Amino acid sequence: MLPVIALVGRPNVGKSTLFNRLTQTRDALVADFPGLTRDRQYGIGKLGPERYVVVDTGGISGGDGVEALMERQVQQAIAEADHLLFLLDARDGVTAGDLDIAASLRRTGKPLTPVVNKIDHLAEVLAAAEFHSLGLGDPWLIAASQGRGVAALMQHVCTRLPPAEDAAAVDDARVRVAVVGRPNAGKSTLINRILGEERVVAYDSPGTTRDSVAIPFDVGEHRYTLIDTAGVRRRARVSDAVEKFSIIKTLQAIEACHVVILVLDARLGIGEQDATLAGHIVEAGRALVVAINKWDGLDPEQRQRIRHEYERRLGFLDFAAVHRVSALHGSGVGLLLDAADAAYANAMRELPTPLLTRLLEDAVQAHQPPLVHGRRIKLRYAHQGGRNPPIIVIHGNQTEALPAAYRRYLMNRFRGALALAGTPLRLELRSGDNPYAGRRNRLSPRQARKRQRLKDFVRRKG
Repeated sequence: MLPVIALVGRPNVGKSTLFNRLTQTRDALVADFPGLTRDRQYGIGKLGPERYVVVDTGGISGGDGVEALMERQVQQAIAEADHLLFLLDARDGVTAGDLDIAASLRRTGKPLTPVVNKIDHLAEVLAAAEFHSLGLGDPWLIAASQGRGVAALMQHVCTRLPPAEDAAAVDDARVRVAVVGRPNAGKSTLINRILGEERVVAYDSPGTTRDSVAIPFDVGEHRYTLIDTAGVRRRARVSDAVEKFSIIKTLQAIEACHVVILVLDARLGIGEQDATLAGHIVEAGRALVVAINKWDGLDPEQRQRIRHEYERRLGFLDFAAVHRVSALHGSGVGLLLDAADAAYANAMRELPTPLLTRLLEDAVQAHQPPLVHGRRIKLRYAHQGGRNPPIIVIHGNQTEALPAAYRRYLMNRFRGALALAGTPLRLELRSGDNPYAGRRNRLSPRQARKRQRLKDFVRRKG
């Protein structure tokens, strides 16, 4: 296993900025807004002589409600860390909150490095002087937004890390499963139920999750990365800049994952935003599992209404498995990963060319393509053009004129014959180049003489 470095400190001291600098990514959401990060965010550190896991945490500020849940996440990150980077703000100086955090970190007995951030435009000697009073040793001075001093810091920290037991243990050979839905649909609660621990902050308030949080998770030989995302609501209701960035991160998570679990709130019904979000998933071509949450406690009439709304608004998701679950109590949750495995397997299936061509011939024989300008559209053969989603490429002539209704007919034929449940299917139609397009036929000498005789005959008759 790789050593773990946790970034801790007050809100808005630059932990997420440093996280992005160390991982050389933009995985952590960054804004000049205290309390933006709420869950633990993991990444592989690339800055420094050794590889390591770096953990971004929420700010420690005390308080109750969401702040208390955030602090519990920080304490879990501290418990699993091999080294702590205690971030401080050079512009604010030492605050009462810094003193309380320093005392708490000292009691953990973990190796600790104080890091004074935001030293840009400040004299280094004056910026460092005040922080010696914390009694944590000489502070390291950096400007995370500019990268100033960060490389030297990691050179120092890596010499104090335990050696990695198996550097190959961290890899990308995982099925990435993104959990998406409207705000307060129960996404974080569902992930905590799947993991069996309070891994992400779950609170009865819309907008609790603001960033996309990736969580490695193993079940036997199956390796997953669960991605908790921010809730997506109608654009007209989004005014906060932080929420706009959160929605962008959610859409990016949909593009980057293998399988999406779409969480619907049974008590609120299926709205227009659920259909819009489902459209984004299908457009991205991702394998899909639908989880209708908060199913417990509904009376038979409400359940029938939800079924009717699903068929009316989300009928285009007929390829996806639907599970009715209760994330809070755990009923039905155990089947979601099995459904995700099946959807991923279908999305990554290898489809032989002879099989696809035979299915195409059977479909054409059962129902011929229409005529275009008096000529029949000919579909000759098919082959696979990609996976996740499966892409079937069909070659023929005049394919650009094939009606949308016939395309849907072909998709349904392929999906039914191949049993591609859980994943959308795409068709690509290609027409061969006509070598005679735009060229006039040249007459042979005999044809030219016959044409001339015909013209002479018509002239004499006239």
